[in-house]
Amino acid sequence: MSSPKAHDPLRGPGRIAAWLSARDRGLFHSVATHHWPGADRVLPRLSHGANHGVLWFGAAAGMAVFGGSTRARRAAARGVASLALASLTVNTVGKRSVRRGRPVLDAVPMIRQLKRQPITTSFPSGHSASAAAFATGVALESRGWGAVVAPVAASVAFSRVYTGAHYPSDVLVGAALGIGAAFAVRGLVPTRAQIPAPGRPYAEAPALPEGRGLVVVVNKRSGSATARAVAVRDALPRAEVVECEPDELTATLEKAAQQGRALGICGGDGTVNRAAVTAARHRVPLAVFPGGTLNHFAYDLGIEEVQDTCRALASGDAVRVDLGRFTPGPGPDGEPGHFLNTFSLGVYPELVRIREHWAPRIGGWPAGVLAAVEVLRAERPLDATIGQHKGRRRALWMLFAGNGMYQRFGPTPGRRLDLADGLLDVRVVHGGRLPGLRLLAAALAGPLSRSPVHAAQRLRRVWISGLAPGTLLAYDGEVAEAPPEFLIDKADEALTVYRPLAQ
Repeated sequence: MSSPKAHDPLRGPGRIAAWLSARDRGLFHSVATHHWPGADRVLPRLSHGANHGVLWFGAAAGMAVFGGSTRARRAAARGVASLALASLTVNTVGKRSVRRGRPVLDAVPMIRQLKRQPITTSFPSGHSASAAAFATGVALESRGWGAVVAPVAASVAFSRVYTGAHYPSDVLVGAALGIGAAFAVRGLVPTRAQIPAPGRPYAEAPALPEGRGLVVVVNKRSGSATARAVAVRDALPRAEVVECEPDELTATLEKAAQQGRALGICGGDGTVNRAAVTAARHRVPLAVFPGGTLNHFAYDLGIEEVQDTCRALASGDAVRVDLGRFTPGPGPDGEPGHFLNTFSLGVYPELVRIREHWAPRIGGWPAGVLAAVEVLRAERPLDATIGQHKGRRRALWMLFAGNGMYQRFGPTPGRRLDLADGLLDVRVVHGGRLPGLRLLAAALAGPLSRSPVHAAQRLRRVWISGLAPGTLLAYDGEVAEAPPEFLIDKADEALTVYRPLAQ
């Protein structure tokens, strides 16, 4: 016969739970009865402002618009994604698993209490989860912005106890769930700091502290290049900075490459492409300052801000990278064309052409959406033969060739870890019905995959022939008419580029 002590709820786990509950209620009562100077006016309003994530969505919008950097925009996006996951977890699992009642408000002064009391269960705190998720997500991408957001997030979490909406344990568990949600998002989509900048093969380049011996060419018409030019002048007082119009770019680059110990360029991917070809021809290292809309090449080098390039210049850290090449190129002399990022045939060149036509009138993103709709509605597959000898003629919606293998981070391929691998990332979307779904399937599948609608392979060269007159090609955002037949390959390690060491 069992002893009565074995069923005593105040022993073992039951005793621990009772002790924790008593301490939880005691701490709640201590906060409720303590006078906090100035908090009665601020914290209830702050708690109300965080309803439905309004405070955090506003903070994210402010960071994206006024943050002044790609890192700030990325931190805002990561904060919102973390908040969304935390909110979904708390509201679908957390609150339904533990149906704890809200605290009794007898000890909470009326001036502190919320005008509208929440009607959901108390455990865990959704406000605390959202606050912690947003702050942690932001901090994982940008420590500076994380330091700005964290005190606000902590104040929101504390306000939930202060106003009598939650017990302290509700807040602590909610915050823990929010932090976990932010790290879960990071597991799905790594932060930029987790992705190492390309380190192979390391190249010797002259150290140019304060820009001594550097000539920087700025394309006035590229994205934020003019604003970045001011930052370059401030950060590199001994560098020569030359601003020019697009039709002057080639001549200006030639002159700059002959004058300086290194060539600097500030602009988008198309501008950087032309500078890279010039630097490779003159055998001078290239310093890239992102100043366009997308800046894919700079980001793959680990360069997001002017200071990133300045650190590399000061220490002389650089790598050698491949240049993608298609021969003959778009010029009348038959010389090769080059690409640092991507080359494509099919719907993408037409999309670029339409987007560039409308962008000055309605803006870049609306123009991109309009171009995608027009292309997928009106475009027809192109016919081409792929292969140097007895290649197979086929209908294609798109042929994509990347300068180096693109890795998968998140749902679509986003970045290259090795810019000198000697390989082309070749992806083909076969002709057929429903081009939009075919293109989406190819984007989601990633490299080295194959299906009835697309194929992806790792190659060193691709021979294209049988193209109809007037077929367009695109390379690094530039559009030109394709020759009837041409070879795509690479000039291995043809270019030396400054890049910062990871901090």
